[in-house]
Amino acid sequence: MRRKWLPDLLHSGSFLGGLMSRAESAEYVADASRRVERVYGVLARVYDGFFDWALGPGRRYAVSELMPRAGERVLEVGVGTGLSLPLYPVGCDVVGIDISEPMLDLARTRLEGLEHASVLLERMDARKIAYGDGHFDKVLAPYVISVVPDPGKVMAEIVRVCRPGGTVIVVNHFQSAFAPLAALEHLITPLSTWVGFRMDLPVVAVTCTPGLRLVRTKRVNLFGLWHLLEFRRI
Repeated sequence: MRRKWLPDLLHSGSFLGGLMSRAESAEYVADASRRVERVYGVLARVYDGFFDWALGPGRRYAVSELMPRAGERVLEVGVGTGLSLPLYPVGCDVVGIDISEPMLDLARTRLEGLEHASVLLERMDARKIAYGDGHFDKVLAPYVISVVPDPGKVMAEIVRVCRPGGTVIVVNHFQSAFAPLAALEHLITPLSTWVGFRMDLPVVAVTCTPGLRLVRTKRVNLFGLWHLLEFRRI
C-alpha cells in the first residue's frame, strides 16, 4: 500500500531521474564531496549546539529502534561528532565512519572516560565502505543521505555491507508531499547545500534501493519534518 506521505510525483521517476543524472557526473560528485568535507570541517565546532536540539530526538529514537545487542556488529554512516555513541550498549561492536576528520576528532574526544560499546572511528567515504559484503548486522544512517552527493551509491554500499536479514535505519528529511512546500524546498536547495544538505531529496532515493524491504516509517523531530525509515536487508 502506498503511504500517504509519499507524493505521487515522486513515483513518476522525474525527481529520481534528475538526481541520478547529476550523481552520474564524476566531476559533480567529486566537487560536491569536497564541498561537504569543507562545510562539515567548519561546522564541527558548532554542530552539537546548532543541530542537536532539533535532530537529537530522532537520533536517540533511531538507536533505540535499532536495538543493538551484545555481540552484534553495527555500522553508523555519518557518525559526525559521535552524538549517538554513548547510546550503544556495552558488548556490541560499533564502527562509525565520516568524511570529516574534524568531526571525528570530536567524536573521539566524546568517547574518553565513557563506558561504551567497542567503538572504532574511521575517516571513510560512504560511497566506498572498506568492509566486506554482509559484515554488519545493523546499519544506521542518521541525517547523511541528503548530505552526500551520490545517495544511490551510498545506499548501495549500505546494502552491500549489511548481512541478509539485517536491519537498516535511515533518518532524514525528504521532500514534502505538500506541493507548495515541495516547490519551496526545491527553490532553497541551492542555498541549503552550502550549509551541508539538500532540502529536496525525494524519498524514492532511499525506498527504491534494491536489496531493502521497507518495514515501517515514522515521523520524528520538530514538527515531524524528518522521517525514520526502517528496512530489512533482503
